[in-house]
Amino acid sequence: MFIVLSWRNVWRNPRRTIVIMTAVVIGVWCMIFLGALMRGIANQMVRNGISTLTGHIHVHQRGYRNDPVIENSIRHPDEVERALTAVCPPGSLWTPRVRVNAVASNARHSRGVTLVGIDPHREAPVSFIGTAVTDGNYLDPGDRRGVIIGKALAEKYETKLGWKLLVMSQDEEGEIASKAFRITGIFRAELESTETQYLFVTLPAAQEMLSMKDGISEFSIVLPDHDTVDEVTAGLRSALSAEQYAVHDWRELLPIVTEYLKIYDNFIYLWFLVVFIAMGFGIVNTTLMAVFERIREFGLLRSLGMKPLWIVREVLIESFFILFVGMVLGNLLGFLSIFIVSTTGIDLSSLAAGMEYAGMSRIIYPSIDIRDVLAANLFVLLLRLLVSLYPAIKAARFTPVEALSHT
Repeated sequence: MFIVLSWRNVWRNPRRTIVIMTAVVIGVWCMIFLGALMRGIANQMVRNGISTLTGHIHVHQRGYRNDPVIENSIRHPDEVERALTAVCPPGSLWTPRVRVNAVASNARHSRGVTLVGIDPHREAPVSFIGTAVTDGNYLDPGDRRGVIIGKALAEKYETKLGWKLLVMSQDEEGEIASKAFRITGIFRAELESTETQYLFVTLPAAQEMLSMKDGISEFSIVLPDHDTVDEVTAGLRSALSAEQYAVHDWRELLPIVTEYLKIYDNFIYLWFLVVFIAMGFGIVNTTLMAVFERIREFGLLRSLGMKPLWIVREVLIESFFILFVGMVLGNLLGFLSIFIVSTTGIDLSSLAAGMEYAGMSRIIYPSIDIRDVLAANLFVLLLRLLVSLYPAIKAARFTPVEALSHT
C-alpha cells in the first residue's frame, strides 16, 4: 500500500517532481564526472612518474639519493641482480642505468641536463623511452656515439638529427670528462620538462666517458602487479645489505606526487559534500513546500487512523523513488560523458606550463573508480533521505483539526 500510494503521489505534480529529479540528476552527474576527471589526473600523474625513469622500485648505493655523484655508484651490480632474481615475482622487469648531472652544449647553446646511460633492450619495456622516439632511431646497443634528445631540447638548441652535441660531466677521478655525441633520435614525452632534461646514450658509452668500468647508478624495477610493491620492497631490503644499498619504492621517489594523491582523495569527497549541500537545500525546500500543500491530505489520513510513523514512512518512500530515478539517470549521464571525453581527452596544452609544474599531462583522460561511484551514490541516497526526515516529520505532526482549518 505504501509503495503504490507513494508512487502515485510522486507523479501527482509532475512539474515539481521533474524539478527535484533534475537537481538529483545534475548532482550525481557532477559527482561522477568530476570525480572521474580528478581520479584521471591523479592516475596519470602516477603513470607519468613511474614511466619517467622511476619504475615501481629503485635500488641505489647507500647515500646516492642525497649525493648523486659517481663515487656513490653501485660497484657490484651482479650482487644486486642475484637479489632481484630471487625476490621479484615472475613477470618483473628491471634495468641498470647510469644517471649523472651533465652539461650539454653546441655552438649556440649550453644548459644543465641529466645524462642517462641505458641498456637499450632492457630499458625499452621499463620506461617511456622505448616507445617515445618519434624522429630518427632508437639507440643501438653497440652505438657508443649516438644520443637521443627530447623534441623541446632540440628546438631550444636549434639542432636536428645527425648534428653533434657535446656533453660534459665529472668522471670517476673527479676530472671533467667530455664527449661529442651525434643525435640519432628525438623523443616526445608527456611533459615538456622531461624533453628538456634527459639525454640518453648507451650504458657502455656512459661508463666509458665517466671511467666507471662496470659501475652503475641504479636499478629500476617494474612489477607486474602494482599491489605487490610493498612486499617486494621489503624483500629486497632483507636480501641486500642495508649498510651498502638503499631500496626505495615509487612513493618515496615521487614525494610530491604522493602528496598530490592524498590531496585529490580528500578533495573528491569534499567535492561530493559541496555538491550535496548545494543540491540538498533546493530539494529540502521543494519537499517542504510539497508537504505544506498537502496539509489537508495528511490531516485526512490521520483522521482515517494512519499513524504518524506511517506518514513519515510514506514521505520517505516518495523521496526514495525520486532519488532512485534521478540517480539512475545521473549515473547514465555521467558514464556517457566519461565515455565521450575518454576517447579524445581534455586538451589543456594552453595551460601546459602550470600543469607540468604539478606533474600533470597536457591531455587529461577521466578514469572511473568504482569506489568513487559507490561513494557518490550512497552519499546522495543516505544524506538525501536523512534531510527528508524534517519534511516527513513535519507532515506527520499535522492534526486533523489543523488540516480542517487550513485553506
